[in-house]
Amino acid sequence: MTVVAQKTALTGCLAPIDKNGLEQLIANGKANPKVVKTLKCKTVAEGKFRHANYIRNLPPYIVDEPPGLLGDDTAPNPSEASLAALGSCLAVGLHANAVHRGWTVSKLELELEGDLNITAVWGTGDVSEKPVGFTDVRVKVDMECEGVSPEEISALVTHVKKWSPVANTFTRPVNLEVGI
Repeated sequence: MTVVAQKTALTGCLAPIDKNGLEQLIANGKANPKVVKTLKCKTVAEGKFRHANYIRNLPPYIVDEPPGLLGDDTAPNPSEASLAALGSCLAVGLHANAVHRGWTVSKLELELEGDLNITAVWGTGDVSEKPVGFTDVRVKVDMECEGVSPEEISALVTHVKKWSPVANTFTRPVNLEVGI
């Protein structure tokens, strides 16, 4: 039991990343830099503001609203889920880049918070001119790597923010079509 705990601590903060697999992904990306993958999700309303989101062959990912927004508080709301997606995307990038650099990650935690005005109540409340959605998002990264300076970790955080697909979705316009 002790050996397993030590092995996990030496290879990263969670289950180890397959470094050979990571290197193959890197090589594939360099060989075909214009490849675009289409991701899919089917969202099904279950009642009130609870929705089941079907992605690949996974169990449904549930999204709900808290009681203050007339939901049953059974799962994150859509805005919270978007913060979770951002945090997870940044964490994946930090972990992968650390492993690629040969760093041993002993701790990786991200705290996210975002500010949004909800008075429009999904377009049914105060619809006066104002920003809709997050106006500010703050991410605090707490990352420790054996023998790596805080300055190197800070540079890594900057690099990962630049290349995170979800961070880019937050920071640049995206073509969005919604129709029937």
